[in-house]
Amino acid sequence: MIICETKQELRTFRKSCRGTVGFVPTMGYLHDGHAKLLETSIQQNDVTILSIFVNPTQFGPNEDLDRYPRDFERDHQLAASLGVDCIFYPSVDEMYTTESTITFDSGDMANVLCGASRPGHFNGVLQVVTKLFHLVQPTNAYFGQKDAQQLALIESLVEAYDFPLSIVRVATIRDNDGLAKSSRNVYLSAAEREQAPRIYQALVAGKKVYEECASVKETVHYVQQELGKLTAARIDYVDMLSYPHLKKTEHAKLYVLAVAVFFEKARLIDNILIERVNPYATNDVK
Repeated sequence: MIICETKQELRTFRKSCRGTVGFVPTMGYLHDGHAKLLETSIQQNDVTILSIFVNPTQFGPNEDLDRYPRDFERDHQLAASLGVDCIFYPSVDEMYTTESTITFDSGDMANVLCGASRPGHFNGVLQVVTKLFHLVQPTNAYFGQKDAQQLALIESLVEAYDFPLSIVRVATIRDNDGLAKSSRNVYLSAAEREQAPRIYQALVAGKKVYEECASVKETVHYVQQELGKLTAARIDYVDMLSYPHLKKTEHAKLYVLAVAVFFEKARLIDNILIERVNPYATNDVK
């Protein structure tokens, strides 16, 4: 396995690649969810490239940029054991060698869910993803469904600007008790870790509520009530939007029921996709 720390090293490696190239962009501190992305890429491509870069432009003031967990040696060992061909591991100065006045505007899709409380976050995500796509030039890029809003925005970016690659959605990987795998789970106390699985339980119960009542409003209200019972956490948001276009409607073919919850030192997100109950409803939106 090759480790590239500069863009030029990555370009040189990329020129040597033959066949299809799969790409998994991460911020490191890899867990089973990342492993699933990598395994899927390895199965589907001739070459797999992993990037590890904690991108400062997607962190706002008072967010956890400095605290974000990092352990490159651990990540290196996991990637090698899976059969990854190359790790791109640049520094911040290497990724952002010059200051640019060109900025990204993620649009209305970034003003809901996580974007509502993290202004500018998805501008930074699209900025770094664009740079990485140009550097890696992948055939396929792999993203987890846990970050549903991020995935929807990246799919929109690729479609709108004709990036010559395919985005592959990979289902959320969970612990046995249902908690979605996340690098930030290490911040949970024992008491918080005991309550955290109830996030997913509330989503699953919310899906059943929607299947019974076919009401987005009632479903959201139910999940809010369930999460409100968590004594160790507070709700950031609960919402149910069309997917992947992230619009408020009672007439979508597919919904994402999404939540974000604050614990003392961690903000966890999760979601579940729900198909519309009434297949004969009119005025469908995406």
